[in-house]
Amino acid sequence: MFGGMDKPSLNIMRAADIAAHAQEFSHPWNPLSLVRGTQLARGVGLKRTGVNLIRVAEGKESFVYHSHHYEEEWIYVLEGAGIALIDGTEYPVGPGDFMGFPTPSVAHNMRNPGPGELVYLSGGENREFEVAEYPTLKRRAVRVGQQVDIYDADDAKAWGSV
Repeated sequence: MFGGMDKPSLNIMRAADIAAHAQEFSHPWNPLSLVRGTQLARGVGLKRTGVNLIRVAEGKESFVYHSHHYEEEWIYVLEGAGIALIDGTEYPVGPGDFMGFPTPSVAHNMRNPGPGELVYLSGGENREFEVAEYPTLKRRAVRVGQQVDIYDADDAKAWGSV
C-alpha cells in the first residue's frame, strides 16, 4: 500500500544521520559563541533555503550580534530557555516561540542562560549576494558566492550617486 517506505531517499535525513552530521562551531568574533548543529537543508540537497538544527550549551551564545541586508532569517525554539537579543532589547524565549527577521533586518543573537541546553531550528535564504552588519563590532561582511570580504564600518565613505 505504501510502496518504497523502506527505500533510502536523498530527500530524507533520518534522525541518526542528523546526529551523525552535527558539527561544533564557535564564531571567531564572539568568545561566548559555541553551537552544535546540523545543516538540515543541505543534507537533503536544498540550495536556495537553509534550515539548521542548533544546540546551544548553557552559558553560551549562538553566533555574534548581527543583521542581514538581503537574506531573511527565522528561529523556532524547540527546547530550553533562551534570551533573544533583538534590536538592543532582550526577550526571554522558550519552546514554541518563533522569531522572524525580514530584510533589512534588525540585529539579533541568541543566548542560553540555562539551565540545560537551548535547542532551536533556524533558517533563511541562501542568496548569491549578502551584506551582514555587526553593529557592536562596527564591521560589515559582504559575500558574493563563496567570497567574503570584511570591512571596518568606521572606514566607510559615502561616494554619492554613481
